[in-house]
Amino acid sequence: MKANRVAVVGSGYVGTVVAACLGSVGHEVIGVENDAEKLGRLQTGSAPFYEPGLDEVIAKAMETGQLVFTDDMSLAMDRSDVVFLCVGTPSGGNGHPELDGVAAAVRAIGASLRHSHVLVTKSTVPIGSGMWLEQLLEDALPNGGSDTPLFSVVSNPEFLREGSAIEDFLHPDRIVLGSGDQSAIAIAEDVYRPILDQSFDGGDPEHRPVIIRTGLETAETIKYAANAFLASKISFINEIAQICERVGADVTVVADAIGLDSRIGRDFLNAGVGWGGSCFSKDLGALSAMAKDYGVAPRMLDAVAAVNKSQRFVLVEKLQARLKSLRGRRVALLGLAFKPGTDDLRDAPSLEIAERLHELGASVVAYDPVVKDLPEDLRLRRASDPYLAAERADALILVTDWPEFAELNFERLATAMRGSIVLDGRNMLPVDAVTKAGLTYEGVGRGDIGPLRDRGPG
Repeated sequence: MKANRVAVVGSGYVGTVVAACLGSVGHEVIGVENDAEKLGRLQTGSAPFYEPGLDEVIAKAMETGQLVFTDDMSLAMDRSDVVFLCVGTPSGGNGHPELDGVAAAVRAIGASLRHSHVLVTKSTVPIGSGMWLEQLLEDALPNGGSDTPLFSVVSNPEFLREGSAIEDFLHPDRIVLGSGDQSAIAIAEDVYRPILDQSFDGGDPEHRPVIIRTGLETAETIKYAANAFLASKISFINEIAQICERVGADVTVVADAIGLDSRIGRDFLNAGVGWGGSCFSKDLGALSAMAKDYGVAPRMLDAVAAVNKSQRFVLVEKLQARLKSLRGRRVALLGLAFKPGTDDLRDAPSLEIAERLHELGASVVAYDPVVKDLPEDLRLRRASDPYLAAERADALILVTDWPEFAELNFERLATAMRGSIVLDGRNMLPVDAVTKAGLTYEGVGRGDIGPLRDRGPG
């Protein structure tokens, strides 16, 4: 395999995964990070966030010399021919992505170019940003570009899921490369060759990712469309869950049944407190804002976001229905991260649930197996295990579906609690075990799930 010389600019979640994985498949990778604290951790072989298995991949790639980290952009450009742009694009106040970080990084890249490069953009930028990036690069080139070889821009959207990012990068369903320059696409494709062929150590010969070669605008749109559709599936099943509660149906059985239809699929049909994280809300809002810019009324996109927003408070409303006033009540939250497998609290439903409970006068104690650092203004106490979180609690709310929560000792949990209410915000707890322990179970959209109702065969 030909080893490519690759620079990765930005060592946040996406950039660190990209750098580590490209180094692990044999490329010569140099990661660029200007945050001194992050850089210090990366140079010791540790990611600045939690992602299962990532520290091991970083350390191995660094030990073999395939991966280094620096804050020297000029050094990175001199030692690379392909540069991956992985700078974050947080949501701006009007829904459009904030692009100051991207612009600064691209200008720094342009000012440091001394030979031909292909700029591969993994940052989620607005549709149609390819030409803007090219102009930024051109304006930043030394001597106005007169002495510098040409560059090309390729859009390469990322589809990484927190908690399984390494698997997603090394064994993807598809790789999208968009550009008007076919030679640039060929160079980017060569970087991905070990993954496309699954020829790296640990590759799966039976799995061959599909490669999609297209234009810049189409590649940029694919990213937004994918996340908008997945978010729509979740909001759809949550709206169906509300109907299920009123008619006495069990949404988990409904989801299983409709998910067996090959046109629908079971993934992302789990009712609960809705989605969170840094991608869905941001990308949905950005796509909606861009649609309005072009005179399109994004009625469905806006409805998807509205359903998700309201879903976060369903469990609080259930608790009010059972306990009436929550003032002076003690509530235990199981799970803080927006999903299992990560310590990410960005747009996590748990934070809004905790804040709402506090506004209603309840005290909140939470446990999460991975989250260590909490926002300073978050008004809750953290326990070191789920049983301490449940101590003297009037109710327990499961927010994040960490697998270990399904294996809890519910008799011990019942003994620790003052009340008996268990609200399952992810419909993942074993109902029989919970009720056998003397606890009162309620999920989301479960209707009547008694022993003779909607239990299925067997």
